[in-house]
Amino acid sequence: MGHYVGPKCRLCRRIGEKLFLKGEKCNTNCALDGKTHQKPPGQHGGLRQRKPSVYKIRLLEKQKLRHITGISERQFRRFFAKAEKMKGITGENLLCLLELRLDNVLYRLGFGSSRAQARQFILHGHIKVNERKVNIPSYLLRPGDRIELRPKLQDNIFIQHALEESAKRTLPSWLSYEPEKFTAKILKFPEREEVSYPINEQLIVELYSR
Repeated sequence: MGHYVGPKCRLCRRIGEKLFLKGEKCNTNCALDGKTHQKPPGQHGGLRQRKPSVYKIRLLEKQKLRHITGISERQFRRFFAKAEKMKGITGENLLCLLELRLDNVLYRLGFGSSRAQARQFILHGHIKVNERKVNIPSYLLRPGDRIELRPKLQDNIFIQHALEESAKRTLPSWLSYEPEKFTAKILKFPEREEVSYPINEQLIVELYSR
C-alpha cells in the first residue's frame, strides 16, 4: 500500500477516534464532532456493527499507529522487525524508534502544526541534522544529534503559527531546544511514558506474533 493522500478525517472515522492528523485544526473542525460523521465511512458505515473480534481490535491499534505516523505498511513492518532485534521490550522499542523519526521530532519541537506539515519542510530541504541537509522524513535520530531549521524558513508564517500552537505542549526531557537559534538536540532515548503516541503497543506485538 502506498502513501495515503485521501481525506484525513476519513481515517479518524475508520478508527473511531481523533488522530490529530491535521494538528490543532482537529480541535475546532473535526468530523467526529458531528453526529452524522461518527459512524465509519462508506455505504455500509451506518449498519449495525458487530462486536469486534480480537483480531480486529489488534489490527485497528496497528492501523491507528500507522496513520498517526503517516507511514506505509512496508515501512511499518521494517520498523517492527528492527524493534524485535533490539534489546528490551519489542513494543516499547517500536514506539521509541517511531518517536525518533525526524518528522516526529520536528512536530514535537513545534516546527510543524502536524507531522504531515513537518514532512513537507523536510522534503523541501529546510532541515539540517549535524550541519548536513536531510530530506528524508523517516531519518532516525540518535542521542547527540543536533537539528537546525535553515534561516530561510525561520520567519515563515506557518512555522511561526506552529510554534505558537506548540507552546501549549510540554517539551519532553529527551529533547533540548534553543528558540533563539532554532536548534535542538537529542539528549537521550525516549522513555515509554514520554512517547506521544496514545497506543497500546502490546496489541500490535500480539498481532504480528500470530
